[in-house]
Amino acid sequence: MSAEYAYDEDGHLWPFFVFTLALIVTVPLTFSLANRSRDPAAAFKRIQTSFKHDQSDLVDTLRKKEKRKDRKLWLLILVLAGWATMGQMLYLIKTTEAPENKLWNPYDILNIPESATEKQIKSTYKKLSLRYHPDKAKPDPAKNLTIEAISAHYVEISKAYQALTDAEIRENYIRYGHPDGKQGYSINIALPKIIVSDGNGKYIVLLYSALFGVLLPYLVGSWWYGTLRRSKEGVLMESANRLFREYKDNIDEGGVITALSTGKEFEDLLKGDKADAGLAKLESKILAEGELSPFAGGLSVKDKEKLQDLESGPQRKALALLWAYLGRVELDDPALTKAKFEVAPIAEALNKSFTAISLAYMNTAPLLASYYTSQLLIQALPPKSSPLLQLPYFTSKIVKAVEGDSRVHTTVQSFMDRPDSKRRSLAVGKGLLTEDQYKEAVSVAKQLPYLRVAKAFFKVTGEKYIIPSSLVTLVVKGRFVPPGNEKVPQVNEIDLEDVDPAEDDLDAILGRKAKKQVGKDEKGKPIMESTSDEPIFPPLAAAPYLARDHSPRWHVFLTDSKQGRVAVPPFTFAQFDRPIFEADGKTPTFAMQTLKAQFQAPPQAGHYTFVMHVVCDSYVGFDTKMEVTLIVEEASKAEEMSSEEEISEPEEDSIAGIMNAAKGGAPPNPKKRKEVKREEEDEDDDSDEESGTDESEDDTSDTDTDTEDES
Repeated sequence: MSAEYAYDEDGHLWPFFVFTLALIVTVPLTFSLANRSRDPAAAFKRIQTSFKHDQSDLVDTLRKKEKRKDRKLWLLILVLAGWATMGQMLYLIKTTEAPENKLWNPYDILNIPESATEKQIKSTYKKLSLRYHPDKAKPDPAKNLTIEAISAHYVEISKAYQALTDAEIRENYIRYGHPDGKQGYSINIALPKIIVSDGNGKYIVLLYSALFGVLLPYLVGSWWYGTLRRSKEGVLMESANRLFREYKDNIDEGGVITALSTGKEFEDLLKGDKADAGLAKLESKILAEGELSPFAGGLSVKDKEKLQDLESGPQRKALALLWAYLGRVELDDPALTKAKFEVAPIAEALNKSFTAISLAYMNTAPLLASYYTSQLLIQALPPKSSPLLQLPYFTSKIVKAVEGDSRVHTTVQSFMDRPDSKRRSLAVGKGLLTEDQYKEAVSVAKQLPYLRVAKAFFKVTGEKYIIPSSLVTLVVKGRFVPPGNEKVPQVNEIDLEDVDPAEDDLDAILGRKAKKQVGKDEKGKPIMESTSDEPIFPPLAAAPYLARDHSPRWHVFLTDSKQGRVAVPPFTFAQFDRPIFEADGKTPTFAMQTLKAQFQAPPQAGHYTFVMHVVCDSYVGFDTKMEVTLIVEEASKAEEMSSEEEISEPEEDSIAGIMNAAKGGAPPNPKKRKEVKREEEDEDDDSDEESGTDESEDDTSDTDTDTEDES
């Protein structure tokens, strides 16, 4: 038996091969193109506002430009070419007729029924032999009958006759399906024969050499170099190295902004003459006298000295543009104005890398400085400026009118907590806000997601006490209460509890949202609330000056105030388990949110007091800072207390009760047992199961800390 290899001369196989290859390549590229084309911010709600500043159109244009960057033209061309190729191959598959491979059948060849007798077989064979014998049959071009075709057909007739009359040949036919015995098989290669014939083989070799010797190594090398070229935060490694060298333990927000200007990304933005063009005018603008700060750009004297110590070049101009952006300085130059809004998103991305560097050192001050810098970049505010500048139409003049001579800035929450008449008297008037502008500012303030912490405590899941080196969960309970909301409901004490899930609670084990019972139907069956497994995101940050869409994030971490060190690294929360606003996007739900962070308890027993920080990266003045105490019990002491609580009298229907009765002892009084159990339940209800102080100053056995009454 031999194998015969044949190329696809009829053209019915290679379209399948090309279609499959194009499908494998095109479908992933199509998904990639779809993901790049999809706007991630489209799934997020937005703060509802009609506010637009003088450069709003420019900011919107830069946002759209950044989104178009992800849509690669070459990727679109490849996808279109792939689908066109698949369409062409489908057409060829449909229109090209595949050759029929019939089984060899002597009765069909002789055109006789299978019930024919030997006499009929011989008679038919003689007639066909006389008709198709090569010596007697004549070629007929009209019928496509050639000498070769006539000879081949005569051979088939002879084999068919022998298969039906000769015993040995008939045995071969019965066993192998052919009079010649076991046959070989052919393998068709799904490539047109023309590709490897007529001297075209060398081109195929060149094609394969280009694909596997040049293109594939180039793609793999580019991917590998790309992974090495950028850090995990997405910035250039050279920029990350420069930020590492700029790190200082006592760095503040101004120092972080100066450090961010060292990013190599700014060199790509300010190439050639752009680095020095308009630099003198830019610096004169930001160093002009400011209304609420020494300079219009909001920088301090120390920041000014750092700027002037730099040599002219991309870093100096980038730093000047950053101060112009933070100070909202009008530059009166289209090119400078555009560059001012272009540097902010780059700096915001670089700041993530600086945050990671600060976290590596575990020092509190630099980490907080990086988070506060993120707030400033997103809201376009200089360091130590008034949080009121986050509101629409609020300028330095209006802030001065609201704050007066106070040395402490007024937060948005403090301003909105004042009576409406008081707010109007300070902010509305000639040279201040108009009535419509005031209403718009108040409307936006009432939509800002301020997370008000109601309670924070420590626990170990499934345990009543915390022992050394156990896995501790920091549970933070809070509600989103936008500033200025007057009808804030009281906190439901049940919402402040964090009950451990049952062992058979599959939803809790798999991390799905637990459904609460909201009532019963007519048959008494419980009615559960409808919940969605889709994550709930807060509205996009109200950042009219930032040329990017940004989803707010909250960072929760613990610090040691005495040593100035981070005790528990930040846990970041960008989505929540309960709705923040109603369907209208403006009415808050005041639903209790639960944030959880797990870490390992200290290796020694004792009382550990930490400072808990809940920092929002998008809004100034929306942070929470409070003390929490973690009480770690000795393992032996905790085990002893647990065992004491578990000791009880033997029940009547238990093995211990039966043995006790066998020894002559009377079983415990069921009524008394029920009373004891009820008393224990009452005691348990009065105590905090999660080790919390619950605002009791004398309670030292608990390990949770509440904030002041949030309502």
